[in-house]
Amino acid sequence: MRQFTAVVNPTAGGSTGAAALLALARLLREAGAELHTEYSRSLAHARELARDAGRRGRVVLAVGGDGIAGGIGGALSGTGATLGLVPAGRGNDFARALDLPADPSALARILLHNEPRPVDTIEVESAVHDRTVVLGSVYAGVDALANRHANRSRLLRGSASYYAGGLRAVTGWRAARYRVTVDGEEHTHTGYTVVAANSGYYGSGRVIAPDARVDDGVLEIVMIADASRRLFFSLMNDLRTGAHVHRPQVRILRGKKIRILADRDVPYGADGEVEAVLPVTLRVLPGALRVLR
Repeated sequence: MRQFTAVVNPTAGGSTGAAALLALARLLREAGAELHTEYSRSLAHARELARDAGRRGRVVLAVGGDGIAGGIGGALSGTGATLGLVPAGRGNDFARALDLPADPSALARILLHNEPRPVDTIEVESAVHDRTVVLGSVYAGVDALANRHANRSRLLRGSASYYAGGLRAVTGWRAARYRVTVDGEEHTHTGYTVVAANSGYYGSGRVIAPDARVDDGVLEIVMIADASRRLFFSLMNDLRTGAHVHRPQVRILRGKKIRILADRDVPYGADGEVEAVLPVTLRVLPGALRVLR
């Protein structure tokens, strides 16, 4: 029977991380599994707890949102340890990409009985930020600003916080001039953002890259060009279904190594947590992480 260590972000989703674990923990223990719970003080602490549990052969459960999922998944990438996700945050986008159920009984069955399957991760390097590894996507532009506003929101949760953050970010945005190098080929781009997506989802369920797959060994690079604010908001509305990919303002490339530069200090984010400014270099790490799904 599997042994689990749950690493909980106690503030995820408005302090729902611990609550989300309660019903699941009872089901796992009733099935005979051993479960130990650790509460993280920070993302760095969560990574440390996860590595320690993984070294001892335990399945590590990331309890929270995309930040802790990406942080723990990145820490376990390349180690051979197994990750399980207990979605309890604002976005839960990587869990959505894995089609994980919200129902505790269905999730418990996956964690207890499914075999680990490999997924890709993303190595992120910049001159001003330590090398890190994330799971879902790296986004450079107005969406990074929107995510920052959403993370700092005290009144709004989930999709509402991302929508309000997006309004605030777009209001003051001016188009950036990017240079995007994909597998050695350089592309110029002027606009709102460049997203390198491993998962199809970001921003609490928005379908940024409909064709992205977590286990195909490549990233989808989505570039949204300059447009009027009215058109941009229409395009953002298309993200509910992924229909934005058919608009002429959207360009999509695919590749394994991506470098993104801009004409100013454009912010970038990753998995809802990493915050820095361009330039940044990204590499896909095929099949680097074992996940229960």
